[in-house]
Amino acid sequence: MAVVRAFGKSSIEAVRREMDRLAALDQLDMLDTPRDLGFERLVRLIKEIFMVDVGIVSFIDAHRQWYKACSGLPVDEMPRGDTFCRHVVECEQSIVVADTTRDPRFASNPAVTGEAHIRFYAGVPLKTVDGHTVGTVCAIDRRPRSFGNRDLVILQELAGVAMDRVEILKSAATDGLTGALTRRAFKEEAARLLAQAARHNHDVSCIVLDVDHFKKVNDTYGHAAGDDILKLVAATCREQLRGGDLLGRLGGEEFAILLPHVDREEVMGVAEKLRQGLSVKQMAVGADTILVTASYGATSMSIVAKDIDTLLAQADAAMYRAKQAGRDRCMSWSSAEAPGLGERRRVLKAGMIIFNDRRSTFDCTIRSLGPDSASITVSNTSGMPPQFILAIQAEGFETNCRVVAQDRQHLEVSFR
Repeated sequence: MAVVRAFGKSSIEAVRREMDRLAALDQLDMLDTPRDLGFERLVRLIKEIFMVDVGIVSFIDAHRQWYKACSGLPVDEMPRGDTFCRHVVECEQSIVVADTTRDPRFASNPAVTGEAHIRFYAGVPLKTVDGHTVGTVCAIDRRPRSFGNRDLVILQELAGVAMDRVEILKSAATDGLTGALTRRAFKEEAARLLAQAARHNHDVSCIVLDVDHFKKVNDTYGHAAGDDILKLVAATCREQLRGGDLLGRLGGEEFAILLPHVDREEVMGVAEKLRQGLSVKQMAVGADTILVTASYGATSMSIVAKDIDTLLAQADAAMYRAKQAGRDRCMSWSSAEAPGLGERRRVLKAGMIIFNDRRSTFDCTIRSLGPDSASITVSNTSGMPPQFILAIQAEGFETNCRVVAQDRQHLEVSFR
């Protein structure tokens, strides 16, 4: 059941500003995109110019700060509430803190009091042409230091370079590492093929695959080994696919395939062929041999699933169930097993997960939304109950949810 809540004028303005900011971030389509050498060069340049320990280019959604590129820290994202950069987003201005232990906003932050030992912070907003702050560029050090006006101007100019790079990437059709279509190009071409299929009444199916234990490989062997695995996965998919099939890289280790003229029964055969083709591949890394596997989710165009966002949501849900079932396997989306995963639209909204008689909450980002379901990302799904209340404060909306499928940071839920 949906409920509407009242907010004060200042609160309404803040909520509206955040809604507009998230809408602008959604238009960029940069969240969870693959590593980019241009951004990585930029963060290395930040370290060299300012002689600091850490350089970061990040984008900030409703619940986290996601690092598009980071040099000097071992993590790739942080909960938004734990970050320094949330203050930049809130005030929409540059912030320089010469000594974090003397600033009440930062002195008790775990990054200051803990092993990270952060003592200096300079962050400038990443702004769209319409003025929305969608992220930050920052320089961080483990010792207090000064940062003059000239330094700040240089960091602001580097933020402009970062936004120029965003515009270049938006126009790219091919992922530079794997040769697969970029997420934006894949979805645009998929939309064209789905419209064509609807006109001519022929089948289309979709497969989403996610490389198993990819983060562990990156952490153990480094990004170069991870890159080689991604190239191997893409090449193996091409060996099995037809010329008219679409292969796209949706994110770090996630790929999507669109299969024209393949129906609901045939798509599982294609998915299994892809799984078997990859599971026999091995990759040597130094003295070790890595076995590469992936988890696969499949679905097909239907009366309900007529657009690419809905197909990807259904295939994602099936893929998450494949991971839950043990990985290195194929699962098909079924409305009988996952009721409520009907038509979806892509969104980027701030949400809140409420449970434990309203005593416990988690901030979340809603990534796709339908009349009876949603796809949600959180910092960590560990400890998440199977049923909870999902609230969208900006819309005064609450509804009861049931988890249909999940992995470490993603939840597929149906409204009940």
